[in-house]
Amino acid sequence: MPKDLQLPFDPIARAGELWRARWGDDSAAGPMMTATSIMRVQQLLLSEFDAIAGRHGLTFARYEALVLLAFSREGRLSMGRIGERLMVHPTSATNIVQRLAAQGFVERVANPADRRGAFAVITDAGRAAMEATTADLEQARFGLGSLDEPGQDMLFALLRDVRVAAGDFDDEV
Repeated sequence: MPKDLQLPFDPIARAGELWRARWGDDSAAGPMMTATSIMRVQQLLLSEFDAIAGRHGLTFARYEALVLLAFSREGRLSMGRIGERLMVHPTSATNIVQRLAAQGFVERVANPADRRGAFAVITDAGRAAMEATTADLEQARFGLGSLDEPGQDMLFALLRDVRVAAGDFDDEV
């Protein structure tokens, strides 16, 4: 982050101090600071990811859609499946695919099993943009270069526990 945009203090730690002073509740200040830190890190990562993807004509959301298509068996998915996997409303998935189609990164083809539906199919240009973005994200270590591998593993495990507790996925499978 540019120096001129940096605060001279940690606003989340300061919020914790103010929380304790106002409510005197140490048991709530810690979770509030942790949750707020997670949300702030998400903002920082998305900003960096969008900047990286932008060098290739993408947003991070459009990049994610291309990765989904590249990972699919046939290089195509329905709008509904894209929305489910990206965890966005079907309208947002359709908007993402429309923008990718306008760029020539995907083609929309009719879904023979659903006359109202369509598949998004990744194109060679879409694969090239996705691969170039992936290389840049890997070089940037997905914004987590400040953590060593054990730190990244620990953070993943901690956040996975939160996701499991929230019912994000079936951990028994």
